[in-house]
Amino acid sequence: MLKIPRRILINFILICSVVLLVSHSIACFKTPVQNSFKPQLSFLSLIKREIAGMFFYHVNMIQATSLSNEVGFLRKQLFDLREINQENIRLKALLNFKQKSSLRLIAARVIARAPDNWSASVTLDKGKHHGIRPGMVVINAYGLVGRIVESLENTSKVVLINDPSVGVSSIVQRSRQEGLVSGTLGGNLIMRYLPEEAQINIGDIVVSSELSQIYPKGLLIGKVINIGKEFSGLNRYAIVRPAVNLSSLEEVLVIIP
Repeated sequence: MLKIPRRILINFILICSVVLLVSHSIACFKTPVQNSFKPQLSFLSLIKREIAGMFFYHVNMIQATSLSNEVGFLRKQLFDLREINQENIRLKALLNFKQKSSLRLIAARVIARAPDNWSASVTLDKGKHHGIRPGMVVINAYGLVGRIVESLENTSKVVLINDPSVGVSSIVQRSRQEGLVSGTLGGNLIMRYLPEEAQINIGDIVVSSELSQIYPKGLLIGKVINIGKEFSGLNRYAIVRPAVNLSSLEEVLVIIP
């Protein structure tokens, strides 16, 4: 049997006693110590939470800014794609009309609009250099737009059919009733000089007549939306909604005689 030296045994017993005493002391003083420093510990914990909150707030703010920029970029891309799609639809309609029409046509873009409220006109990006001359008629795939009144080298001016100075000899497609369509500077046109017995109804289609010396026969002008009597009581008039949205023109076709 192995005999343990007495000195080692005594040291071992002393070490165990010290460990037990320290453990007991810690257990006894743990709660009082914690209670004594509880306010300080709570304050330190609050500071720790605030610092952590500020850190995560800063991180979240950076992430939110990055996401916001990304959303803005994607929205712009979506807007651009929608614009391209709308332009393709308009150009396709113009191309189809041009291919099916027997008229000689030059396509042009609207690059400016009259700044005043006393006239209705637009400027095109084509002029004399492209064969455009004053007096030529302007249309699009939906109907009559106006006529060229001024032509420069690379631009030209179009007076629209809703300008008060414009008059178009017209005819009701259904009844062949003739009249004169003029502009009002508003969203609609007015067809005048209709006799009391004129055969015209709301919903009738109005087109240019063969009596016009400027506009080719049969160009779509618009649809009758209201009928009334002139102040004299001798004639009637009709309010015509243009077939073309004259306030949002972007591309047109110029008829070459």
